[in-house]
Amino acid sequence: MFFTILLSVWTGLHLYVFWRVASVPFVKGHLPLKILIAFAVVLYSSFMVPWFFDRAGTHAITRALELIGVHWLGILFLLFTCLLVVDIVTGFGFLFRSHAPELRGLALAAGVALSLIAFVQGMRAPVVNDYDVHIRNLPPEADGLVIIGISDLHLGTILGERWLRARVDQVNALGPDMIVLLGDIVEGHGPAELDAGVQSTMRDFHAPHGVWGVTGNHDRHGSDGAVDRFFADAGVRMLRNESVEVLPGFVVAGVDDRGYTRETGDRAKRITQALADRPTDAATVFLSHRAEDVEQAAASGVGLMLSAHTHNGQIWPFNYIVGRTYRFMAGRYDIDGMPIIVCRGTGTWGPRMRLWAPGEILRVTLRAR
Repeated sequence: MFFTILLSVWTGLHLYVFWRVASVPFVKGHLPLKILIAFAVVLYSSFMVPWFFDRAGTHAITRALELIGVHWLGILFLLFTCLLVVDIVTGFGFLFRSHAPELRGLALAAGVALSLIAFVQGMRAPVVNDYDVHIRNLPPEADGLVIIGISDLHLGTILGERWLRARVDQVNALGPDMIVLLGDIVEGHGPAELDAGVQSTMRDFHAPHGVWGVTGNHDRHGSDGAVDRFFADAGVRMLRNESVEVLPGFVVAGVDDRGYTRETGDRAKRITQALADRPTDAATVFLSHRAEDVEQAAASGVGLMLSAHTHNGQIWPFNYIVGRTYRFMAGRYDIDGMPIIVCRGTGTWGPRMRLWAPGEILRVTLRAR
């Protein structure tokens, strides 16, 4: 179903964008229609053709085509947005009839300019955002403890060992007491992306109270139990609907993402399971890839919830679409006395592009109430 919807959207975007581009005077005057159509077909095929090469075992070709396809996805979205704005203003050409084609040309130029800005912002190192959080029942030993949170690394074809090495150095330089990985650590295209170099680099995360993680919806695709073994050997302690007492009276708990488990069962039961065995009145930091069932976590005595998943839309104005699905997009919220912080993603999904939503690393300092 997901593939069918994605393919339908992909098809519709191409038909609309190239229909409008064909009416731009500059394009009509300098680019024959046959060449424009051929160009459109090549770019449209970049979504599907890599799968055929991958099945044939030609991974180098697959990687090259995938790089083209995912970045064209980001450009296509921005072109669509700019052209649609002009069509709405001009009533799809029925208003300002004589100027509508030229305005579409300006929209095309704006889409290209925004794409370049998005590439620049996507290549920058993630910013570090600081939060001071007061937690009830926090033991004196944990007062001032620094948690570094990263999420949505999407390690795979686009972001690999070299990018991860820079993030490891960046995180370690922040002096973390604890590091948490908030899901979508790998891209999830299959076991081939569970690279030994990536695993070795991940072992270089250093924090005296450990490196902890929870699964995201991308962390399983085609990988089965290989992902669990990969993280264990990389020194990441995955929390699978469970809690661990890190210090006397201080607990970290985590729950599997519903996209990882592919279960349609009651997620609330998994949260109950994850929080069931904590010591009475222990200060608890709860990790969940998606910011869901927040009220249940607060009612269960969680002191702080850390989540991710949304990327805050990653490429503006996609954040307005994502925001219609998720209550908590990015930053800090307070629900029934429990703070929840949503990371907008340290890496990128799909294109190495971000527009007005820079990558993020959380630095959370715990304070006793």
